Amino acid sequence: MRLSHSLIPTLKEIPAEAEALSHRLMLRAGLIRQLTAGAYTYLPMCKRALQKIECIVREEMDAIGSQELYFPAIQPAELWDETGRRKVMEEILFQFKDHKGREMLLAPTHEEDIGELARAYIHSYRDLPQQWYQIQIKFRDELRPRSGLIRTRQFTMKDAYSLSTTWEDLDAWYEKNREAYKNIFSRAGLTTFIVGAHSGAMGGTGSEEFMLACDAGEDSIVICDSCGYQSNLEVAKSRISHHEALDVPPEEVHTPDSRTIEEVAGFLKVGESETMKSVVYTLVDGEKPLLVLIRGDLDVSEAKMEVALKGEEYRPAHPEEIKEMSGAEPGFIGPVGLKRDDVRIIIDESITDGVPFVGGANKDHYHIRNLTKGRDFDGEVVDLRQAKPGEKCSHCDGELRVERAIELGHIFKLGTKYSDSMGCMFLDENNVEKPIIMGCYGIGIERIMVGAIEEHADENGIVWPMSIAPYQVTILPLDARNKELWDTAEKIYEKCWEAGIEALLDDRDQSPGFKFKDADLLGIPIQLILGKRSHESGKVEVKVRKTGERSDVPIDVLLEDPQQALSGLFPQP
Repeated sequence: MRLSHSLIPTLKEIPAEAEALSHRLMLRAGLIRQLTAGAYTYLPMCKRALQKIECIVREEMDAIGSQELYFPAIQPAELWDETGRRKVMEEILFQFKDHKGREMLLAPTHEEDIGELARAYIHSYRDLPQQWYQIQIKFRDELRPRSGLIRTRQFTMKDAYSLSTTWEDLDAWYEKNREAYKNIFSRAGLTTFIVGAHSGAMGGTGSEEFMLACDAGEDSIVICDSCGYQSNLEVAKSRISHHEALDVPPEEVHTPDSRTIEEVAGFLKVGESETMKSVVYTLVDGEKPLLVLIRGDLDVSEAKMEVALKGEEYRPAHPEEIKEMSGAEPGFIGPVGLKRDDVRIIIDESITDGVPFVGGANKDHYHIRNLTKGRDFDGEVVDLRQAKPGEKCSHCDGELRVERAIELGHIFKLGTKYSDSMGCMFLDENNVEKPIIMGCYGIGIERIMVGAIEEHADENGIVWPMSIAPYQVTILPLDARNKELWDTAEKIYEKCWEAGIEALLDDRDQSPGFKFKDADLLGIPIQLILGKRSHESGKVEVKVRKTGERSDVPIDVLLEDPQQALSGLFPQP
């Protein structure tokens, strides 16, 4: 490709609207252009990189026996009503009616399509196992699209689905996909963490995420360097020290205008870890109140809440609902003396038997000292606490650290969640009907590209891994008035393409400094530089973009066999 005839609109200034490093560089390097919030036009350089990523993904999926197909992005809404996810995910769904009035939506994911296809064609154990995959556009009406292509309303995913007769076969497919993902990210030049994760609206019995540490990431991962434990912060476990159990009687105390944990602890001159936080929710199904108790210096993980409630929908309680349940305003709520006897109480593991805490008295401007679990109140005990950096690892004595990260891929053991709701059944060897056991394995195609830019970029611009670079070589003739030099550049360009090397020729009439800056910004792995002095000596200067390493290659050798002349110079991911 000749740069003079390419749509590569590079920018010298840093776009004011871009905060993430990858977003800034993709705009400056002419990879993307925003059409509207959360929707981008992919310009030619971007499209070439994405095609190479898709090729890697296809090769690894095909290698484990997965079959590629393609589902429509437009789906009938009744499919989503079957699984109940239309209501659960309605905030991010693009929904509309066709000209016949039928309710439709743009798919944010395709589990429902898999279920519909499976129940149509899978009838017997002889039809299984199977794994199907597609690379498809997804649509999610994100409230706050951000950071360029990290969170958008339209994006490309590879999603694969395994269908099995046994849980053991699901485990086998899960491991195959796990290894394939490791290969994909390695081939794309990415350093990833595999962390335990929350299944969220996907459901299922277990999941892991492939994460890339990155300041622009919207997730947080917890890492123990001592034993290697890694987890998404949402579901991470840790160990904390507990206060001593004491047998002391409860005591009601006046706490005027002290509503927050900080205010109560300050007024009573106790540590926040000696207080008990009461968080009130309403269970949507039946409007039943839910009281969550956790130590005052800790926070509830929403992901762990979803697990504890086993998919039951909940929302923060309104002030009037809190008043009805407790008889007090928010800030003075506790587990003792509630007005309603149908309150469901869930207690985090940080509240241990016999340890005295300060809790709300269910009476405005009053709290109770020395409330203890087991004597004064009780409930369901589960792990609800969000881990914090510096806490002890749950697997060893190491300390946990927290890093920001981008999620690149997510693998799930769906089990029978969709088979049960959609009637995806098969007959086993004994002619007994059983539900198909499913797994789901997703990768964000754009996120692989974004991750590579975030991980490898330097102060001068993008540094593409060779495997996904839009072009492998950029040719920079520097003396616009030297016709012989330019003729040589043209010959090298043609020979590279003949030899299967993807070359970009900067044939613009620009200064050497201008070309060097653009070459570093675009990040093509190998730069072939033709200056007057080197050309006169019969050589081409070769610069490796990643390392800055420079060497000379004879022009005649390069023209004879570009692959051989440049062998060993291409940086590995």
